[in-house]
Amino acid sequence: MGLLTSEMHKVALNLMEGLDSARSLTVAIMLRYEEWDQLVNLSCDPHLYVDAQSYYRDTCATDFLRKVELTIPGIDPEAAAIEKWWAAERKCFETNRRLNEISDFGTLSGVPVRSEIAEFFSDLRENFIWLVGERPPETFDGFFGPGATLSDGVDCCTVPHKMSSLPTLTTSALYYLVPWTGTKWATACAARGEGQQFVPGNKFFTVPKTALTRRSCAKEPSINGYFQLGLGRVMRARLKSRGIDLDHGQNLHRQVACKASITGGFCTIDLSSASDTVATSLVRIAATPAWHSVLADLRSRVTEINGKRIVLEKFSSMGNGFTFELETTLFTAIALTVAPWLTPGKDLFVYGDDIIVPTSVSSDLIWALRFCGFIPNQDKTFVAGPFRESCGGDFFLGEPVRAHFVKELPCEPQEWISLANGIRRIIENFRLYPSVSARLRKCWFSVLDAIPADVRRCRGPEDLGDLVIHDDEQHWRTRWRSSQIRYVQVYRPARWLKVTFARFDPDIQLAAALYGVVLSPRNPVKMKKWPEGQDFRGVPVRDGVMGYKVGWVPYS
Repeated sequence: MGLLTSEMHKVALNLMEGLDSARSLTVAIMLRYEEWDQLVNLSCDPHLYVDAQSYYRDTCATDFLRKVELTIPGIDPEAAAIEKWWAAERKCFETNRRLNEISDFGTLSGVPVRSEIAEFFSDLRENFIWLVGERPPETFDGFFGPGATLSDGVDCCTVPHKMSSLPTLTTSALYYLVPWTGTKWATACAARGEGQQFVPGNKFFTVPKTALTRRSCAKEPSINGYFQLGLGRVMRARLKSRGIDLDHGQNLHRQVACKASITGGFCTIDLSSASDTVATSLVRIAATPAWHSVLADLRSRVTEINGKRIVLEKFSSMGNGFTFELETTLFTAIALTVAPWLTPGKDLFVYGDDIIVPTSVSSDLIWALRFCGFIPNQDKTFVAGPFRESCGGDFFLGEPVRAHFVKELPCEPQEWISLANGIRRIIENFRLYPSVSARLRKCWFSVLDAIPADVRRCRGPEDLGDLVIHDDEQHWRTRWRSSQIRYVQVYRPARWLKVTFARFDPDIQLAAALYGVVLSPRNPVKMKKWPEGQDFRGVPVRDGVMGYKVGWVPYS
């Protein structure tokens, strides 16, 4: 079985057998002979298919194990991520050199800037202003995100933890110490005799992406990150007033992509390393001086990577609290500059680096994006043909063809339930092809075999997510209470990792309470080591589920 457990190896082979295509046979052979490097390098090009069923069968086989974390000899995902990060920096350097020449003094050869290019950047700034205003507010509130910072490791990411650590910030963010000192967070720091620590910038790290590479991110200084998130919230609200709703945009993008795969009226554009290729010069040109000043003050200008400090050519990284909103604003402004007749939310849709525009303007927009330093992802950009992809939705002539990705090898019942539901979604997507769906049920049953019998009885509707195994209603395990409410048996979280609120000093408790931290119910076992009068409730930890149990939840 090699890198897979015997149960997972059986499931994978059963899936390939059920899909019954040339590609699934190829994957099955690679699995049997442990050709992992070849397997994770496989890809499926929708341009080569003429019908949804054939493409879906092949992409389900190709992508099933493509994102799982496996230690494959000869493949170093961390090194691949670092190389991609450096490639993005080189790209930003080229963009900065080109755009700085244009905006500052023409070209190095003495050739004057073409009027069309000068007009393009003038219109770009006007559209930036239209989207988010001439300037940010004089003051805005920051807030805490769920992730790690330079001051707080991944295991200490609760709000009280972040208020208890030594605050960090860059020298460029010195001005923001003034509003920060008005927070109870600052009061708590002063009460324990701590100040702030100035740091050069952020620190590079990676998170899982695929078996071939990881995704690059950065841990920001805690005070910078606090106000970055606040500024991002300001941009998000202003974008929403112009038709770009980042709170609910994913569903809208999927609906438009589904329709576009039938009509061909819209194209979907995706960019490679989008956030890592937002060059500093582009933001300086596109944003007003007032916006650029605030954005530049809060960004990290230096990244520590592999023990070296690198002055960044990019403006901000993933991990910066306003990166997502900033790139959405820039891409929307570029699209409006190319096609000023477009209306955000009607025939222009932008969600991060997922862009949907009418097919008729695709070539001009792609040219403009390239000129601004971005790299359209040829594998995920679809201008012609019957396939469209956006925000996690893949559609071929209106049919959903998103494959199920295994990101972690299942070893506990709740993980097997998630896999069973993923296989069932594949089966449902083949409902118009009874022979295929019938063969795939063998794979589904092989997943159920890995689940304990008492948990296997927890069947229910898709609305309950992975609390239940999705199945037909006649197989649900239900009971009625009060003759009006139907309860469904589920396998639900029962224990959470919590940090006792009493461990934090009173100033931190007050600051966290005013911030709005929600505590879990009181622990019935009173801890004698804490003095009387302390709050023994716990602060939930991110991804802190420690145990599951069979229980009941109301459904209808």
